[in-house]
Amino acid sequence: MSAGGAFGGNRGVRPVPPEKGIFPLDHMHQCDLEKRDYLNCLKSSGHLSEKCRGFSKKYLKCRMEKNLMAKQDMSELGFGKESDLEAFGEKSDQRIDDRNR
Repeated sequence: MSAGGAFGGNRGVRPVPPEKGIFPLDHMHQCDLEKRDYLNCLKSSGHLSEKCRGFSKKYLKCRMEKNLMAKQDMSELGFGKESDLEAFGEKSDQRIDDRNR
């Protein structure tokens, strides 16, 4: 057996979670609609994520509003001005309404 314990490694060092990339799961399904819209967009666009940026932005905003991730300025997450989402919002709402009929 090694000095680090039965499974190796240093037992005295406490792991540090990553700053980005991992956040709480949406166990209460608070952002399911936004997630579904984004995933549907990816499927229909041949998994070209740049065509689904508006859906991605809406999903991240939902997560921030529901405290499922830290609130950040969207420009820090690679998105432009707020007006980009507003222009997209009309199209995405149209798509959601059409699908539910």
